[in-house]
Amino acid sequence: MTPYTTSSIREVLAKLPLFCELNADEITMLLPGVREYRMRAQEMLFNKGDKLDGIHVVVSGQVKLFMPTQQGTERVVGTMNAGATFAEAVVFLDIPCPVSAQATQDGVLLIASKNVLLEVLDCDSRFARKMLASLSMKLHQLMSDMETCTLMNSVQRVVCFLSNQMPEQNPTHYEVKLDTNKQTLASRLNLAPETFSRALHHLVTAGLIEVQGRTIRIMDVQRLKHFQI
Repeated sequence: MTPYTTSSIREVLAKLPLFCELNADEITMLLPGVREYRMRAQEMLFNKGDKLDGIHVVVSGQVKLFMPTQQGTERVVGTMNAGATFAEAVVFLDIPCPVSAQATQDGVLLIASKNVLLEVLDCDSRFARKMLASLSMKLHQLMSDMETCTLMNSVQRVVCFLSNQMPEQNPTHYEVKLDTNKQTLASRLNLAPETFSRALHHLVTAGLIEVQGRTIRIMDVQRLKHFQI
């Protein structure tokens, strides 16, 4: 694959949510500290305990963040798709990474070094606000995931996940196309794969959803929202 040039990296940064409000001079300030990384599916990008020197931005492909367990399995924390950033907190706090990262698809990362990010933060308060918003959203999602995994049974967790995927138009029915395999999603919900499958089957039997591969059709939004078990 053809490596990104300075010009193409500039163009990519200008379109990403975290950097899109920066002006041309500020993006120019970033460029010396941004490097491209071409990842391959199943490649380990870093391990829990590693020290990172820059935040990671997914240009294409997908990255899985997870915590290894003592049993040799993994607890998926999240999946990062195109436009997502990760590792902000550990970079700025200069602490070991609490999770591991693995590419689940071929793709491209841009890694922006801490030093150049600090320079831009000093120059542009809008960028600082966007960085804070990004970290706050991740914290909110983490708290929501903790609530889901500690206070809900297996079927309730799946119902909660599917309900959160509802489009803004509030339709009476919709489709959820999973962007990762069911095993990874089960781990994110802190469920064993077979428990996740049983929960889906229960919802299918109740006439609330239909499942075809990675596509889940929600047949009745209101019934799903108020489903009790």
